[in-house]
Amino acid sequence: MTLVGAVLLSGLGAGLFYSYACSVMPGLARVDDRVFVETMQRINTAILNGWFMLSFLGALVLIAAAGLLQWRGGGNRTALLWIVAAAVLYLAMLVITGAVNVPLNDRLAAAGDPRTLADPAAVRAAFEDTWVRWNLVRAVTSTAAFGCLIGALTRAA
Repeated sequence: MTLVGAVLLSGLGAGLFYSYACSVMPGLARVDDRVFVETMQRINTAILNGWFMLSFLGALVLIAAAGLLQWRGGGNRTALLWIVAAAVLYLAMLVITGAVNVPLNDRLAAAGDPRTLADPAAVRAAFEDTWVRWNLVRAVTSTAAFGCLIGALTRAA
């Protein structure tokens, strides 16, 4: 059940980053600078909630637990390798999030009220391209982790 939980939570995270990559950010690319800054500030505030944190951090806990259970239980070593690969990929996504996307979100928040910004285009330019590029990398790494966990699940059974 731990591995199933890891698959589910990692799938939720991969789906979130995928959704940003193929709908949220392309949609926001079409709005004016003030609307972009305000919307991203609101999204960045709204996403910091228990449900998001449960899936975002809970996936790593369950991946580690599934790996430990697989290793200690003497189960299929191929399944364990898939779990280890998933852990590495998921950790890469977390590192990218902490090193790139969160600091960008923090700078966007620090810019202040979008209605009073002297140059909202500059605020947007300092954020958008880098955030979008690294979100795509997060989408790829988290989706690859999800795929590895599916691989582990098919071999552990």
